[in-house]
Amino acid sequence: MKLFALAGSVAVVCLAVPAVYGQGRLLVDQKGDRSLAIVDPAAGKVIADVAENGITGHEVAASPDGKLAFVPIYGNSGVGKPGTDGRNIVVIDVAAHKIVGNIQFDHGVRPHCAVFGPDGTLYVTTELDKSITIIDPKTFKIIGSIPTGQEQSHMFTISHDGLRGYTANVGPGTVSVLDIKARKVLKIIPISGNTQRISISPDDKWVFTADQTKPQMAVIDTATDTVKTWVPIDGLGYGSTVTPDGRYMLVAVPDANKVDVVDVASMKMVQSIPVGTDPQEVLVRPNGKTAYVSCVGSNQVDAIDLTDWKVTKQIATGKGTDGLGWARGE
Repeated sequence: MKLFALAGSVAVVCLAVPAVYGQGRLLVDQKGDRSLAIVDPAAGKVIADVAENGITGHEVAASPDGKLAFVPIYGNSGVGKPGTDGRNIVVIDVAAHKIVGNIQFDHGVRPHCAVFGPDGTLYVTTELDKSITIIDPKTFKIIGSIPTGQEQSHMFTISHDGLRGYTANVGPGTVSVLDIKARKVLKIIPISGNTQRISISPDDKWVFTADQTKPQMAVIDTATDTVKTWVPIDGLGYGSTVTPDGRYMLVAVPDANKVDVVDVASMKMVQSIPVGTDPQEVLVRPNGKTAYVSCVGSNQVDAIDLTDWKVTKQIATGKGTDGLGWARGE
C-alpha cells in the first residue's frame, strides 16, 4: 500500500498532554452531510462543521492530546453492500476547524473504525482487506497490518494493555481475537448469524457485541475467548460502551429508540432510557458523568446524565449523525 501525506507539517502527540481546551470537545461524524461536527458540550451546540472532502465518513477518533481528529472515509454504502470503496483517512485540526492531512491507501479498503492503542498507535479496520491497518499518527505512515481472518471486520476494540484486539465481523457473525504484537489471529468466536459493534470492559475481562438476530448482547470472557453468557435487552442492540468505573455497559437499541443499561456485575439490564430516533453509538465522557448517544433518525446527539439516567440535552446536529469521538480536555 502506498501512503501520501497532504497539507503542511502536522505534529501529533499521542500520549496525554495538557489539553487544547479548558473543556473537551465532542466530535460527531455526519455521514449525510459528509462532514465532522465539532460540538461544545457545555453549550450543547455545534461550533464548527468541517467538510471531509470525501465520499462518506462514518466514524471518528481523536488523538489522545485532543488536537487531531482522524476520520476514515468509508464510502457511500453500508457494510457488505455494493457501493464506493473508500481509500483514505482525513485528518482534522480540532481547534482550527480544518483539514490538515490525509492518509491515502493505494486501493479501496473501506476504512471504518479508528482506535488509538495505549502506546499512541492508530489502528483502523480495513474491511475489504480483512485486516486491521496499523498507522503511525506522527508521520501518517502505514507501519503494518493484522489479518482478521474474516469478511466485514467492521468495528474494533483493543485491550487496555494493548496486547489483544477484537473485531466484530458483521456478515459472518463472529468476533476475531487478535494478538497485537505478533500481528496474527488467535481465535474466531462464533456469535450469531450477524453481529454488530464491540466494546470492552476497563479491566479487560469482558467483551460485548450485539446479536443482530435476537434482542441480546453476547458477553465474551477474554480469559477463555468464549461466550460466557447472553444479556437480554429491549431490542436488537447496536453500539455499546462500558463506563470508566466498569459498573455499567450502555447499549443503543435502534428499533426501540432507547439506551439500555446493563449491570456488569450481575449481567442484567437494570435501566432503559428513551432517546432520539434510531440511536447508533454511545460514548461516555472520560469523567464518567455523561454519556452521549448519536441518533441518526432525528439528527441529534442526546446527552445522558449517568447519575439520574436522564437525557439532559438534545444537541441538534447534521444529517446522518453517526460516529462519536471525544477530543480530550479534562
